[in-house]
Amino acid sequence: MHIVIAGNIGSGKTTLTKLLARHYGWLPKFENVDYNPYIDDYYHNIPRWSFAMEVFFLKERFKDLIDIAHSQQTVIQDRSIFEGVHVFTANNYAMGNLDDRDYQCYMELFESMMTVVKVPDLMIYLRASIPHLVQNIQNRGREYEQQMQLEYLKNLNQLYDDFIYKNYPGKVLTVDVDDIDFLHRKSDFAKIVDRIDAQLFGLFK
Repeated sequence: MHIVIAGNIGSGKTTLTKLLARHYGWLPKFENVDYNPYIDDYYHNIPRWSFAMEVFFLKERFKDLIDIAHSQQTVIQDRSIFEGVHVFTANNYAMGNLDDRDYQCYMELFESMMTVVKVPDLMIYLRASIPHLVQNIQNRGREYEQQMQLEYLKNLNQLYDDFIYKNYPGKVLTVDVDDIDFLHRKSDFAKIVDRIDAQLFGLFK
């Protein structure tokens, strides 16, 4: 099986991925961020390098999908190719960093890739308000995230909702995370596990 954790920056994807991997004995899959040959150029000239950057991410995420498809284990993935395309690349396009020609080429490449892979068995969408995201981002203290604009997070949140509820063809389990703490409260984590069991195995506790 292939399970994906989706959600905006600061929603708790990596934390829940690790917890569920440990609970079920699933293999966790995290995005490789160690090497990106375009990252420095991108931040010096975003419009010039956006297409190359997005195609690089698309290529890496497609390779992850191929690896997952050939895995003999159940894999739980922190963020997927679908979010990369329908949320982050879509936002880059909406901001004017990709022109129509490049965006159309990119989307045709993505659609071709989708003819040889399938959607995950379950996508778990961590839905969060902007104040919740901001609090988590501040708490974890990553320097490069501290200057993130509220408008950017709002745009991503809207794109996530549009993607999940209007464009994603697979099975989705939405978890509203504002009022829960699945890291520190066992009862909150147990409720998520119960819902996953019901979705994947038809089990109700």
